[in-house]
Amino acid sequence: MKSNILIREILPSEIHKLEDMLYQAIYQPDENNLIPRSVLKIPEVAAYIKDFGKRTDDHCLVADLDDKIIGAVWVRVISSEIKGFGYIDDQTPEFAISLFKEYRRQGIGTRLMIKMIEHLRKAGYKQTSLSVQKENYAVKLYFKMGFKVIRENDEDYLMILDLY
Repeated sequence: MKSNILIREILPSEIHKLEDMLYQAIYQPDENNLIPRSVLKIPEVAAYIKDFGKRTDDHCLVADLDDKIIGAVWVRVISSEIKGFGYIDDQTPEFAISLFKEYRRQGIGTRLMIKMIEHLRKAGYKQTSLSVQKENYAVKLYFKMGFKVIRENDEDYLMILDLY
């Protein structure tokens, strides 16, 4: 793992980079047949970044390598008429995490998750949630972090982490 990676809060001038991060967060089971970026226009997907930073429950940390964002973890409560895939209730922020492909499986995602979990605890949240496809290799990380499956269907897990 690269030791010169800084985990820090996203700057307002960097919020636009969440669009790339959101696309990277989408599980791509077939590298030869990628899901098109137009998926980001689907309201249930766009809800993870639309107007990010304008709500009190928007929190984002980035992995910075030599002044370049290589990954991000962000949470928000997605509770309007469009709910997030990991929606639990109007007080539970949902996790989204991603790294550019060349930085995956190096422990950076674990560092991002640990820092965000600490941040959420300090901020007084009782729990956090996420939705993940069962085939996604990141499922192992979520179990390691203490997330538990509370609901599932054929393809996805809805997971929750108690923060207290």
